[in-house]
Amino acid sequence: MLSESMAITGPAPQAPAYAIEAHGLGKCYGLYARPGDRLKQLLWGRWRQYSREFWALQNVDLAIKPGEVVGLVGRNGAGKSTLLQMLCGTMPPTTGSLQVNGKVAALLELGAGFNPEFTGIENVFMNAAILGMKNQEVKDRLDEILAFADIGEFVHQPVKTYSSGMFMRLAFAVATSVEPDILVIDEALSVGDGAFARKSFDRIMGLKEAGKTILFCSHSMYQVEALCSRAMWIDAGKLRMMGTAAEVTSAYQTSLNASIPISPSIACRPDRGRDQPQGGRTAGSGRITRIVAKAGGVSGRELDLVSGKTDLEITIEFTIDPGLPAPSVALGFSDANSLTVASVLSTNDNIRLTTDVHGHGRVVILFPKLPLLKGRYTVTGFLACENALHVYEQVDRCLVLHVTQEGLEQGLVKLPHRWQA
Repeated sequence: MLSESMAITGPAPQAPAYAIEAHGLGKCYGLYARPGDRLKQLLWGRWRQYSREFWALQNVDLAIKPGEVVGLVGRNGAGKSTLLQMLCGTMPPTTGSLQVNGKVAALLELGAGFNPEFTGIENVFMNAAILGMKNQEVKDRLDEILAFADIGEFVHQPVKTYSSGMFMRLAFAVATSVEPDILVIDEALSVGDGAFARKSFDRIMGLKEAGKTILFCSHSMYQVEALCSRAMWIDAGKLRMMGTAAEVTSAYQTSLNASIPISPSIACRPDRGRDQPQGGRTAGSGRITRIVAKAGGVSGRELDLVSGKTDLEITIEFTIDPGLPAPSVALGFSDANSLTVASVLSTNDNIRLTTDVHGHGRVVILFPKLPLLKGRYTVTGFLACENALHVYEQVDRCLVLHVTQEGLEQGLVKLPHRWQA
């Protein structure tokens, strides 16, 4: 007979090796040519098949360790949402085995379990119970949840009277209040706008820093590479590639680039000017107020340059909530096929921007002897948070560059080189 001390000092149970582990995971649906075939399948399906199989996901193997941040990329319809729903337990797999160790919180369809006739507080208790929280836990955290949502006295009104922004605020506050071991994010890192978008982004980053396991599905290759240590690429229901985030995003982007059509449209936005109140920004956010380029002594939004000879100077003026840290700035150069040729990022170059007491700032980026070869290029500007992860504003194709060249080199860029005979 074991003594009490022996029982207490016995070997402690080992933590699971994986937060998520799957083998041969698959999901199959039956597709019917006519609505009546569903009834026929129910009545006579034992003798005849009235549907055809469609495998949304097939033979997927996963092994994600606790504390890992893993990206999920793939085209629309590739099977990403199917995989996420199975990981969250809302959809059973058709084949294979799945083991999820820990409490899961999902930012998939926020507020999907809300009853429009119930008040905000009633929905908090109901939705939190669905997410696995006990009634007393919800009571203990209610003030924190409501303070984070910040919708005031509307918490006592039926949800059907809420604006879409208020609805998302409350749903996000509940979904992230469960202190999950595993967080599943579908596309959006932050929800809402202005101050709440930044606040929701900070909460997710706090979970990442706390060592939570995160599965992040996104179409933004930049965010996947910046946030994730590994990534997986789902293509036509199958796991096409899994590796480092840089390797997977590069391979996936190459696949996308092969099918992008030529788009001649330009989306230039006129100056808003620094004299506009608050630069058009909302509280807790930031805006680009002006982007202008200068080349060969000429300023404007559409310029002519000579490859390897003309200097390019781009000025970006912005305004941000004075209560926020100074932002970061990025530029992306695209060719006529909308393929990204090059980009520059202030944080990547260890450049710290500054703002005045009103939140106004200005930065100039110089490109000596622009090495782009002949062609038509557009420039997109970005204003992001101090870590360059949360984007406050993106101004698509705000500059147009017409580049000519004197030599016969082919391609997109002239590489620095040296000949030895």
